[in-house]
Amino acid sequence: MSATAVQQTTSARPGPPALGKARTNLVFATIMLGMLMAALDQTIVSTALPTIVADLGGSGHMSWVVTAYLLAETVATVLVGKFGDLYGRKWIFQASAVVFVAGSVFAGLSGSMLMLVAARAVQGVGGGGLMVTAMALIADVIPLRQRGRYQGAMGAVFGVTTVLGPTLGGLFTDHASWRWCFYVNVPIAVLMIGMAAQTIPAVRAVAKPLVDYAGIVLIALGASGMILGLEWGGNQYAWGSGVIIGLFAGSALLLAGFVLAELRAAEPMLPMHLFRSPVFAVCSVLSFIVGFCMLGAMTYLPTYIQYVDGTSATVSGLRTVPMVIGLLITSMVSGQVVSATGRYKVFPIFGTAVMALGLYLLSTMGRGTGIWLESLYLFVFGLGLGAAMQVLTIAVQNTVPYHEMGTATSGVTFFRTLGSSFGTAIFGTLYTARITTNLAAAVAQAGVPASAAQSPEALRRLPAAQAAPIIDAYAHTINYVFEWVVPIAALAFVVSFFLKEVPLRDSARAGVTDLGDGFGAPESADAQCRLERAVANVLRRSRDGDHRRVLAASGTGLPAQQAWALAQIHMYSRRPGGATLKSIGEGHRVPHEVLVPAFEETQRAGYAVLDADGRLALTAAGQAQMDQLKAAWRDWLGGQLDDWNQDDPADRALLERAIDHIAEQLRDEGEQGRLDALARV
Repeated sequence: MSATAVQQTTSARPGPPALGKARTNLVFATIMLGMLMAALDQTIVSTALPTIVADLGGSGHMSWVVTAYLLAETVATVLVGKFGDLYGRKWIFQASAVVFVAGSVFAGLSGSMLMLVAARAVQGVGGGGLMVTAMALIADVIPLRQRGRYQGAMGAVFGVTTVLGPTLGGLFTDHASWRWCFYVNVPIAVLMIGMAAQTIPAVRAVAKPLVDYAGIVLIALGASGMILGLEWGGNQYAWGSGVIIGLFAGSALLLAGFVLAELRAAEPMLPMHLFRSPVFAVCSVLSFIVGFCMLGAMTYLPTYIQYVDGTSATVSGLRTVPMVIGLLITSMVSGQVVSATGRYKVFPIFGTAVMALGLYLLSTMGRGTGIWLESLYLFVFGLGLGAAMQVLTIAVQNTVPYHEMGTATSGVTFFRTLGSSFGTAIFGTLYTARITTNLAAAVAQAGVPASAAQSPEALRRLPAAQAAPIIDAYAHTINYVFEWVVPIAALAFVVSFFLKEVPLRDSARAGVTDLGDGFGAPESADAQCRLERAVANVLRRSRDGDHRRVLAASGTGLPAQQAWALAQIHMYSRRPGGATLKSIGEGHRVPHEVLVPAFEETQRAGYAVLDADGRLALTAAGQAQMDQLKAAWRDWLGGQLDDWNQDDPADRALLERAIDHIAEQLRDEGEQGRLDALARV
């Protein structure tokens, strides 16, 4: 990205509109609803898949129920972020919800596996839009000083949905219908769209971003063709058939075209020069493999548990909880340790080794494996996943220039989601290639019709002697899948040794405890948005009363009330209607009469004037005081992040404008803290 582009991007971002606490919480609740729906639908179908296949048939397409969603979501997160800048994030958020609910309705009405896969792709487009727009809306409407707390809560959503998704899917499947895994989104989405219309303010960037349409289309088609070839190969078509060779050749050409397009694009979705950084290259590979193993395993583990252990769909979701507990433990512990020590390389090495061990242990399970041993194996696998994935984003953020921080972060998340798509597809290919043969032999041995082996419910109704060979067929098939994935996890272990450890700079260290990064939450590629997020995390660990210290260091000699009054005049003068006592009082939900002494004192000091229409404005002396306050906030901010000195011209262009913008927000927000004291006068 050029320095000019950085300047346009940075100067185009308006500050958050002033919202009361109640409305801020309503906005956040609305955004969280959208994020929750989109995140849930990544995993809610995993426990319902066996029943879906029994109802609709098409077991060879089972993995596409998950893969279609993930691929569409991956593309949407790139495209929708740009559309939010073009048309306004509020409108795009609501449009994404409409697309999502339309996909949910058609998924629930599906009469065939192909219709369900298509509906899931529509859902993925809406889900990706909801997630990436939700992240951007937080930056639009939440004040910087409060943003870290809200971002942490949003990151936790991804941990919660990892448990909640499979469990809810099982509950709906057992007690209603698998179709309610999708219908449940309709009332929630209608409520969310209505709340968004009433609560979310309209904020649109002034500058128009450039959209890399060619890159987005080429990567979407190339990845889809590659996954389709991997899924069809050896199942519907021979590996050497013209269809499979054509898919692979066409995908290779499309991906080569993607690389060429990115080299020429003014604002590429994935700048190729990032791969010159060994840290980015290694982290991208590791993110791909971690996503590959995690979602592939999560998709097929409920199938194993339902068929082999003979549980209901609900119980199969609950049985995966030990894996999630392990994942959360190492995610949080690794974040805390990295934050305290600044050392991160050991965690991907340890995590990938434990992940490979966990996959091997899972491949040894069978009909006689007890629930506690099974839970231990899942827990081990989860420990590896959490340790491996939490710090990869931080390592990348730590080494790229600041003006590319957002793009690099989005790139790593993109590879993780892409890996999830490939993992689910390849797990499905291995599963389909083996299950047909295994089941045919098992059904013949048991002497039962094939329909008795097609659903967990039918299998549970068989006598134990007849069910045993069929159960073993499912166990051996899924064991076979995990055996093939162990070498892929081992490859990640080898690759992790090539990760270069660089001392963590402050902005990277501040973000290591955010679970959103660990769970692959989609992020904005906007450089200033990422920088503001880093600052928000720094503020989350800072002490209260910074505004008092900054005021003292500014050299203005202003009393706190006057500094607050100047900040309010400066801030409200930029809004429609200008700065009046009434508008300032309404903005803070206090009678404007209590503000009169502070503003009269400011006028007497010669820092502000009141015109005939009751609007306040800063005098030249008042503006000079504001400039000193702004400089003091800027110096404080530079002291909090002492690693901001960069030689890159584009970094300097970004940081100069970003610091001004952030410092202005901090000054306004910090001085607003004086309101409570004023209201008590």
